[in-house]
Amino acid sequence: MFGKRTNVGAETRKRTSEPAAPAPKPMVAAPAPVASAPPPAPVEQRKSEQYYATKGMIFAALIEAIDLAQLSKLDPDSAREEIRDIVHEIVAIKNVVLSISEQEDLLEDICNDVLGYGPLEPLLMRDDIADVMVNGASKTYIEVGGKIQLTSVRFRDNAQLMNICQRIVSQVGRRVDDSSPICDARLLDGSRVNVIAPPLAIDGPALTIRKFRKDKLTLDQLIRYASISPEGGEVLKIIGRVRCNVLISGGTGSGKTTLLNCLTNYIDADERVITCEDAAELQLQQPHVVRLETRPPNLEGQGAVTMRDLVKNCLRMRPERIIVGEVRGPEAFDLLQAMNTGHDGSMGTLHANSPREALSRLESMITMGGFSLPAKTIREMIVTSIDIIVQAARLRDGSRRITHITEVLGQEGDVVTLQDLFIYEILGEDSSGRIIGRHRSTGIGRPRFWERARYYGEENRLAAALDAATVDEAID
Repeated sequence: MFGKRTNVGAETRKRTSEPAAPAPKPMVAAPAPVASAPPPAPVEQRKSEQYYATKGMIFAALIEAIDLAQLSKLDPDSAREEIRDIVHEIVAIKNVVLSISEQEDLLEDICNDVLGYGPLEPLLMRDDIADVMVNGASKTYIEVGGKIQLTSVRFRDNAQLMNICQRIVSQVGRRVDDSSPICDARLLDGSRVNVIAPPLAIDGPALTIRKFRKDKLTLDQLIRYASISPEGGEVLKIIGRVRCNVLISGGTGSGKTTLLNCLTNYIDADERVITCEDAAELQLQQPHVVRLETRPPNLEGQGAVTMRDLVKNCLRMRPERIIVGEVRGPEAFDLLQAMNTGHDGSMGTLHANSPREALSRLESMITMGGFSLPAKTIREMIVTSIDIIVQAARLRDGSRRITHITEVLGQEGDVVTLQDLFIYEILGEDSSGRIIGRHRSTGIGRPRFWERARYYGEENRLAAALDAATVDEAID
């Protein structure tokens, strides 16, 4: 099969005479609750320098022994078995002394190096990890339960790390090298990836992966995790159902994309939805979804497709809802235009620390896009376009909470008027440092989107949710 293996006896290649030990399956932890939890034990025991030296020697011999072109024609399971067979033979020929557990670790590591993402594979298999942050070959951090911790994962050298970065970005037709040292990409499962390579990254390539959850969170789960109260969750379900234009605001890692995914669960199955993202990571379950993704420029600096290009093109594709993964530039103007021209129920996320700041950032994005419009005109456009602002936050204990559900009411002079429906109050913290708080209704009995809820037959549910929240306040 591989051509270069003529020096090894045929008997050793037969799986029947020397079956390869099954690869150990990494333990997949249960999904971590949104509320913070004590950090788990380190990902793996730190291996010795001798182990890494032995692994490097065997890996070099493996590369000499196999034909990568032939290997690429095999399916992943067959390729993994072939590699394990060859490694067994190399270990025997070179008289390498390893314990059974070390040999299994070595086999799995080398298979991951050749076929997968190397030392990152065990981390990517764990569903309780939200982020993987690689700072050069020797330091890898993860985020679990909202807290960052150092792992014992390391790479042979920066060259191995750079090869893995190249493997990741090439899967979506992108590249990272000296001439293009910054790249946004995604893994095949949708996880978001950012790579910044030397010479910009001084201590070696920096790789950041925002992991894609295999089990998609729902609003009901967010309610169980205390990210929102049951009454607030019911109001959010109604907001998604009655086609309110929604802006989700929050800081980095606050759960904006997760919340956007939750709200899209309540879009009717017969609606045509178009998503625009820098790196496709939304997980819409509706049958009629068109997913669009931006494209960076080529080597000559040509061919870039920006978020604004995608949003403008959406208007020619007969969408019923437009969903923008993240609003960060002049596409804000086109999204507001779409919300004003019959595309009710459109949604987007942006970075801001409060609903008021979200509106200011939206205005700044439009101004920086070169639109020579008076500030009053821009604010009028915002008021007539945005119905609801949902604010998400990651608190200092690592927990994620929806801190505001806010309506955009109108404009008084030069000031946009807002009305909070629900807010999150911090009451203190317990002995372990976890924040204690509650979601509180502001007592609004008839929000601005009441007539819209009536049009969709949801006014009774809305009234019941608001009344229940008021009753709970009275009991407290």
